[in-house]
Amino acid sequence: MVVEVPRIPTMDDLPLDNSKVLVRIDINSPIDPGSGRILDDTRIKAHIPTIRELAERGNAVVLASHQGRPGTPDFTSLEGHARLLEKHLGMNVGFIDDVIGPAAREAIRRLRGGEILLLENTRLISEETIEAIPESQANTFIVRKLAPLFNYYVNDAFATAHRSQPTLVGFPLVLPSAAGRLMEKEVKALSKAFDPGETPKVFVLGGGKVHDSLRIIEHLARRRVAERILTTGLVAELFLAAKGIDLGVRNMSFLEEKGILSLVPRARRVLLQGAPIETPVDFKVLLDDGRVEEQPAYRVTGLIRDVGENTLKIYGELMREARIVVVRGPAGVMEDPRFKRGTVEIVRLALSSGAYTIFGGGHLTAVVSELGMLNSAGHLSTGGGALLLFLAGEPLPALEALKASAEKFLEVSRGA
Repeated sequence: MVVEVPRIPTMDDLPLDNSKVLVRIDINSPIDPGSGRILDDTRIKAHIPTIRELAERGNAVVLASHQGRPGTPDFTSLEGHARLLEKHLGMNVGFIDDVIGPAAREAIRRLRGGEILLLENTRLISEETIEAIPESQANTFIVRKLAPLFNYYVNDAFATAHRSQPTLVGFPLVLPSAAGRLMEKEVKALSKAFDPGETPKVFVLGGGKVHDSLRIIEHLARRRVAERILTTGLVAELFLAAKGIDLGVRNMSFLEEKGILSLVPRARRVLLQGAPIETPVDFKVLLDDGRVEEQPAYRVTGLIRDVGENTLKIYGELMREARIVVVRGPAGVMEDPRFKRGTVEIVRLALSSGAYTIFGGGHLTAVVSELGMLNSAGHLSTGGGALLLFLAGEPLPALEALKASAEKFLEVSRGA
């Protein structure tokens, strides 16, 4: 069954020269709660191509983003983000501690071609924390105050594309809009996962977000997208339990405590439908006396912490046959050096397979970097929730809004 990916307008579809452009980016970054220092600027660097291109084409570029949520330690000003943007761009980036007030609007009016301005954290505006349909968001104060000041809107925030907030879905209904280069790159790369001509496809799904991963697996199975789905982490434990494997009292209790055992009927249904799901044949476990041991999956007595060597060998062979390999989530408790090998090896095996690789999540991006293989990776996605929903085949509100904008303002949309 063919999976439809929304065709969205890109920057090539708009006359983005010598205009005033509002660009929604996602530079929401990990913050040290003590010092307020930005710990990882990966998302900031990811937007540089879009911002530089727009500025070099003579546009006055205004950037909008959020950081954290009200009431959380990482809900901070974007002033530090502006300095990092400036560093990576090699261009001046102005900052104003206002979003829609008179000071912000005047600064936008005065901005000249080639200049860049970052607005303050959009979530200072309460409307930006509320999700609603695009038609409602187009009528919010933030959209009504800012939209008249711009010629075009560009959304480069794939990591936030699963949200339906004013700066993501409101502006496209009132301004000619397009996807930025990062958004375009994300959609193109992830669309390969659903291209019927790119087979075989192998998905390696692990990590702790079991509910989300199960939704992805159900979608992949229903649409017959994947030739193999290799499970690790808690996702693997769920499917082993669904197969009737007793994983030992400690592991079964943990799954019960996390509400994962309640998903067993759904997992069993997927298995009965013939989904091509592989589960580990062995694990690296932590014993009561503190020793680490490898045990077969059918006779586990310790606390599961990583996949074992035989599993890595089997998974490596399966990935070697693939043309597309999608990896999401760590294989074990990689924060503990004793249980990091499974994740590192799966990343290395995927990169060495000869397949086009897609990695989702900061943990995996960090491992690719540690291996010194950034140039070998096909695509490192910036998305978290957006990536999960995309892979689960669910529509992303920000992409749908761009599609609606093209239908309203553009005669032809070449799409991403």
